[in-house]
Amino acid sequence: MIVLKLILESFNFAFSSLKENKLRTFLSLIGITIGIMTIIGVFSAVDTLRNNLQSSVDKLGSNTVYVQKWPWEFGGDYQWWKYMNRPTPTLRDFEKVKERATNAEAVSYSVWAGNRTVKYRSNSVEGAEISAVTHDYYKTWSFDLEDGRYFSEAESKVGSPIALIGFSLAQGLFPNQRAVGKDIKVMGRNIKIIGVFKEEGEDMLGTSADKTILLPLNFARNVIDIQNEQYGPQISVRGKPGVPVEELESELKGIMRSVHRLSPKMDDNFALNKSTILTAQLDSMFAVVNLAGGVIGIFSILVGGFGIANIMFVSVKERTNIIGIQKSLGAKNYFILLQFLIEAVALCLMGGLIGLGIVYLLAFILNIVTDVDIIVDMSKVVLMFILSTAIGLISGIIPAFMASRLDPVEAIRSK
Repeated sequence: MIVLKLILESFNFAFSSLKENKLRTFLSLIGITIGIMTIIGVFSAVDTLRNNLQSSVDKLGSNTVYVQKWPWEFGGDYQWWKYMNRPTPTLRDFEKVKERATNAEAVSYSVWAGNRTVKYRSNSVEGAEISAVTHDYYKTWSFDLEDGRYFSEAESKVGSPIALIGFSLAQGLFPNQRAVGKDIKVMGRNIKIIGVFKEEGEDMLGTSADKTILLPLNFARNVIDIQNEQYGPQISVRGKPGVPVEELESELKGIMRSVHRLSPKMDDNFALNKSTILTAQLDSMFAVVNLAGGVIGIFSILVGGFGIANIMFVSVKERTNIIGIQKSLGAKNYFILLQFLIEAVALCLMGGLIGLGIVYLLAFILNIVTDVDIIVDMSKVVLMFILSTAIGLISGIIPAFMASRLDPVEAIRSK
């Protein structure tokens, strides 16, 4: 109880000093506030960016492998001149993979043609992306329908002139009308709309289906060369539940090497891409960004810490006479030490709380203005308390120690 009483008295002395010197307290808070706001703001911005990118990556499917010409890996050692000479995936590759892949739940072949203008009477929408797919596409890519239905197997097989369109296209072409059942012209052909994708919104990888026109591959093959590289042919393979993606990837590698008749000494002339490749790259990229943000924030906090230490030295000098009186009345050294440590920590915590509050306010405003979900989780609150307490202890320990070691007689005589 005595120890608790002494700590409470130390708090009272510290906060009395802070209240008596409001301007000095405010100026001392600025450095810590800016430092905490910087480091928490940078980490929150990085977390927000990472979360949005990861959400985009998750759409690709954690157990789906994409057989393509170009690998998703990038960097200084990206051998584009080597990849450029690779063949594009063909329908023969697709048929062989579908026939031989025992770990695959579904296999689909798809091509796309972007930046098209679609018209319906007097309405038009620019930037539409036309995708032509085999029937099992719905098993290898996750999507929801706002209205209508997907292709039937018979429609896919005969190449019926039908399509599913994105939500934005439906809104732009058929305002206040139902899109399903209407006819539009795509690639010079009349197409009947049988379904509308649910609105997804634009993500950071551009994988939204809001401006997509999805056609049966057997219809598109009568209009374009579906094996031409300009249409980005790819084979999507979704693994069976419980099958590790590495096992599926290993099987696909063997199948593709066999289909392409590659000898053991020859390099792969195809790429097997998966979401974990992008995730790994995101991890390495954001590790660097976090480090850079941390360094910037730490320097900002250190500047604030030096400001707090300077103020504490001034505070000790001003209260030397009071310290002498306290000691002459029996105050112990640790009681004097606690006063100044608590004052330094309190200053830093106040600055940290203000900085954190500013970050939350900015996040709230940005959420409203930009409709982006800004992430400031509880770990940042804990980080703020840890950093503020640590800076307060480091900044205040030397002035507090000097104050606790003052000779009471000399201290009372000081002016």
